[in-house]
Amino acid sequence: MNEHNDDSRRALRRSVYFILIAVSVGLMLGRILAVDSVDKAALEKSRLAKIEQTLKKKRADLEAKGTPADRLEEELIVTELKLRRDALLCRPFLSANDRSRWCAVRALVEEDMRVPRAPYAIDRVIQEPNWDTIDMVKHDGHLYSSKPPLLPTLMAAVYWPIHRLTGANLGDNPYEIGRFMLILFNIIPLAIYFVLLAALVERFGATDWGRIFVMAACCFATFLATFAVVINNHLPAAVCAAAAVYAAVRIWFDGERRLRYYFLAGLFAALAAANELPAASLLAALSLAVLLKSPRAALLAFVPGVLLVGAGFFGTNWIAHGTFKPPYAHRGVEGEENWYEYTYERNGRIIESYWMAHGRNTRGLDRGEQSPAVYAANVLVGHHGIFSLTPVWLLSFAGMGVWMLRRGDPRLRWAAAAAAAISLACLAFYLGQPVINRNYGGMTSGLRWMFWLAPLWLLAMLPVADCFAKRRWTRGFALILLLFSALAVAYPTWNPWTHPWLMDFSQYMGWR
Repeated sequence: MNEHNDDSRRALRRSVYFILIAVSVGLMLGRILAVDSVDKAALEKSRLAKIEQTLKKKRADLEAKGTPADRLEEELIVTELKLRRDALLCRPFLSANDRSRWCAVRALVEEDMRVPRAPYAIDRVIQEPNWDTIDMVKHDGHLYSSKPPLLPTLMAAVYWPIHRLTGANLGDNPYEIGRFMLILFNIIPLAIYFVLLAALVERFGATDWGRIFVMAACCFATFLATFAVVINNHLPAAVCAAAAVYAAVRIWFDGERRLRYYFLAGLFAALAAANELPAASLLAALSLAVLLKSPRAALLAFVPGVLLVGAGFFGTNWIAHGTFKPPYAHRGVEGEENWYEYTYERNGRIIESYWMAHGRNTRGLDRGEQSPAVYAANVLVGHHGIFSLTPVWLLSFAGMGVWMLRRGDPRLRWAAAAAAAISLACLAFYLGQPVINRNYGGMTSGLRWMFWLAPLWLLAMLPVADCFAKRRWTRGFALILLLFSALAVAYPTWNPWTHPWLMDFSQYMGWR
């Protein structure tokens, strides 16, 4: 008996070893494919070191020309400021996308960055070196982040006491403050997400190997970890979706009647929708589920949770823009309602908006994919493909089918059907976008608009992972999918705002 137990535990351990090996190999492959010798920190240091020598030469030239002392010093100051501005290359805010939100945070908190009677305006922030962004809108004579203001407002609530108590600011201390807030807003929520998913995997998994495989995919094979180094809306949307699903499971499967779970389900489902508009489909599904389970609890707790988030989302939008419509709703419309077509001044230069009509300023993928068929192919199995970059999701969609067809608990069938319907609805939403929005999410390492579905897809993976646990060749096949998923996640080594490895590879091969 003991020998049998020892053999089974040994087999399990070996399976775990192979799962970890597959993940590790995938991560290393991704880093190898992305390795580059460019060191911006060293280049910046070299540039700064040359400033003194350049100024000495400038002084000598001006003195040789007989330039008056006061004018000479003035020109040297201007030259030094320009040289230092041009020399700076490093910043912890990695793209126009996340800098857009950070700009709004600074405008809300820092006194010298505020615009009178326009608390969310970023006109002054973008004048700072390395604080430029293309993700802006303009109305009523001021520039604003194009992102919904709820998340920057929550971030500002944390930044305000830091700034007040220490005097530090994001302009002078971007690394210290930025990294602290990234840990607070990304790493801690993602750790909670892992814990919630682990509890759900334990609840619905049937085999040790299947559970371990899904948790390995959860921790190492989705783009949520890739985007943990930047402020974005996709990660909090996924975390909130997981929290909402966890609360709903406690209600539907465990018979939980305490109002706190209804409130949490409503609160986090609404927060997911506030961060990702298509997540409103999850909110709708959970609303129906809790209403059927207990109309009284739904009205007393679920609805207040939703209303609280709604008040925050629309309230901050009204304060920021004087309308309930978020900035992105003002693109592609006519007249003054179009906030994306404008000019602005930065450091004495008049600049046209990156998002001007007819794509005259946009570049690359931002111009939009002309062919809906090509777009659909790339979204599914192409250079930004859901299944080509993260092939473990093939198991998830198969798992939805398994649960829907399997006899047994009807609640699982309904849950799988809901997950499938939500997934297909979101996919249809993005595939049905006009040309200007068919841009794969722009410069990004994956189809980021679908990242929030990760908790649903991970849970849906369980029945197939459990089936695959029974045979060596199916386990091997699953590990190959896991390996390539981890590769795609690791490829953007430093910055998630880069092309996926498949796109870089296709360009290298001359296919695109």
